[in-house]
Amino acid sequence: MDLANKDVLIVGLGLSGVAVARFAKNRAASVTVTDIAREEELTPYVQEARKLNVNMELGQHNIETFERTDLIIVSPGVSHTILPLERAKKKGIPVLGELELASRYIHEPIVAISGTNGKTTTTSLLGKMLKNSGCSVFVGGNIGNPLLDYADKSPASAIVVAEVSSFQLDTTDTFKPQVSVLLNISADHLDRYNDFEDYVKSKGRIFANQQESDTAIFNASDPLIRSLSKDLTARKLPFHHQNTIQGNTREGAVIYWGNSHNHPNIMIYANDNTKKAIDLSQVKLPGRHNIENVAAASLAAFTVGGTLAGVQSAVNDFRGLSHRLEYVDTINNVQFFNDSKATNVDAVARALETFSKPVVLIMGGRDKGGDFKHLKHLVRRHAKKLIVMGEAKRDIKYFLESACEGGTRIASTIEDAVLSAYKEASPGDVVLLSPACSSFDMYSSYAERGEAFCQAVKCLNKIRQK
Repeated sequence: MDLANKDVLIVGLGLSGVAVARFAKNRAASVTVTDIAREEELTPYVQEARKLNVNMELGQHNIETFERTDLIIVSPGVSHTILPLERAKKKGIPVLGELELASRYIHEPIVAISGTNGKTTTTSLLGKMLKNSGCSVFVGGNIGNPLLDYADKSPASAIVVAEVSSFQLDTTDTFKPQVSVLLNISADHLDRYNDFEDYVKSKGRIFANQQESDTAIFNASDPLIRSLSKDLTARKLPFHHQNTIQGNTREGAVIYWGNSHNHPNIMIYANDNTKKAIDLSQVKLPGRHNIENVAAASLAAFTVGGTLAGVQSAVNDFRGLSHRLEYVDTINNVQFFNDSKATNVDAVARALETFSKPVVLIMGGRDKGGDFKHLKHLVRRHAKKLIVMGEAKRDIKYFLESACEGGTRIASTIEDAVLSAYKEASPGDVVLLSPACSSFDMYSSYAERGEAFCQAVKCLNKIRQK
């Protein structure tokens, strides 16, 4: 794709928008960036855009600008169905996402990882597996390093590992990863999609253009994903827990939990009847879902040249990522965990299933269309008290209060929530921030919310020590 002398409109000025602007300017395009947010809300990105000497239209979208450009690139945070984009499409103006644009300039093998939950953990773990195997690898995409930054990188890496979101997949056309990984699908982002079926179709786009020479890695324990994978052209590598699906695995990964005589392990089966065992006895990632992430990452690593030693060392050493069931501190024998990245109902379910101790659960934020009542049985089984905050607090209280024996308390701030949770907890309990909501009612990101939680725990510890 030649961008020289073309008018390129970038919709959404953020990390991705700046990367696209830089990329297009380096290829002699005339660039305009538009965002409905005001300049004062976008200060760091505006400063970067000014350095690039691009045109900016902030505070609103001008439909005329959309209709007179040559190419539109949409940032992941912008819905691809907004009116100005629909008008532009009707006029025949190409509308692409940053992922699609980047893939047209990247010639190295791409491993693309998607799923409702676990994308970032799996992407980071796979990157570590490949680096430990001696491979030259770029890790990016939705994880924070835009793929377009790699497309401008020199020298090239041997392998590109990319986290891809449903929003990014929505604006793809020819994108074809050599290896695709689909971890799981559960209800999320229903504030942006018409219904769950639309969201599922979006996730399924990761397989859309793959051919026989490509590989699809998927969670065969998930009936929805099994259905999506039925008619794939690509080589199939399923992963699943022992005894969760019928039949023998000829190729793929099986998770064995072991017994008093054997350590838990993941067995990787190849079609030449060889197999490799990944020992899980030293794994530091909590929860059954994280073992699925390890299985998926291991399959992907071996597919693109990872070694058993490199994979095993990464499994042993990897401690997880911030804001994902992150251990924070222990105060008076009460453990605090930050799971701020749990922005949907399924992520909270996975977090609750991790703990055998009583949990004081902190939830709330901006509702993304999730069905809170699906958590009833897990709240009843694991939570002794529920602390709710943010815009969704009353909805969460309505659906879950009857399931929590200790009842529900409304908190005005995260500091108030942490203090209330500590007062409700007994020695041996767990205080868990796992919101099931986005952070945008109170914070700019789940990371900022998680950091505020950690700071509140730190302050609580200081008060206790006085």
